[in-house]
Amino acid sequence: MARFAKGSRALAISDRSGAAFPYREMVKEWTGAWVHISEFEPKQPQLQPHPIGADPQGLQHARPARVEFAVQNILPENPFTTTGGSPTLNVSFPSNQINEGTTHVRFQAVKSTVGGVAISTLELSAELNGAINDTATTIILNDATAFPTSGFIVIEKINATSGAYENETIEYTGKAGNNLTGCTRGTSAPYRGKILAATSATSHPDKAKVFGSYLATAVGTTETTGAQPATRTVYNSITVPLVSNATSTETGGGFQCTIGPVNDRG
Repeated sequence: MARFAKGSRALAISDRSGAAFPYREMVKEWTGAWVHISEFEPKQPQLQPHPIGADPQGLQHARPARVEFAVQNILPENPFTTTGGSPTLNVSFPSNQINEGTTHVRFQAVKSTVGGVAISTLELSAELNGAINDTATTIILNDATAFPTSGFIVIEKINATSGAYENETIEYTGKAGNNLTGCTRGTSAPYRGKILAATSATSHPDKAKVFGSYLATAVGTTETTGAQPATRTVYNSITVPLVSNATSTETGGGFQCTIGPVNDRG
């Protein structure tokens, strides 16, 4: 049977460069070409990528996302600005998204009066004047002077046994003295154009804490983007109507005042 020579003194011509090299130093590339070891090029990995299967279409044990109550946002320092003789309160609230729809807001943690507007007016805080059951349509407050003629309130309540919040949001359509009339019990107030989960009507004791809300209007300003589109509208403040005029022009309110939905407890 014929045998091949060992090629100890033979030369071979490279298929790549055409140069002569010792036969024993030649190797075969993945293309089938014979080349010298100094010219060898391995196969590019991207020419044979590993197969990738299709993405999964769904979770085997899917769980729906939780729907959380909206929370309070911290406002910039001294966010409130009043104008003497005007009932309009300006509030600094960067990137507020209030322009997305009807929004009733509640202020909390106000530290100081502004332009003669008391903290209790900014926070619209009051107490029930007498206990109510879960069907009462007229709610009497100890002082409703600063409350709008219609809107939403929240009555705070904590379950004495479980410690869970049982706050009730109530819509009212009229005000006569300290009486809020035309009440719809166990409702919710819109916030940033969304209707939050409805609360449950329940009874409340005398002197339970009550907090009102203001109907907010977003204030838009146009800024240059330096790109396309050339301009955009940003909403960094809101206005709310007070029942009475401010007595002076002033900016204040203090540090870490907050703004949020009427009811921020589920």
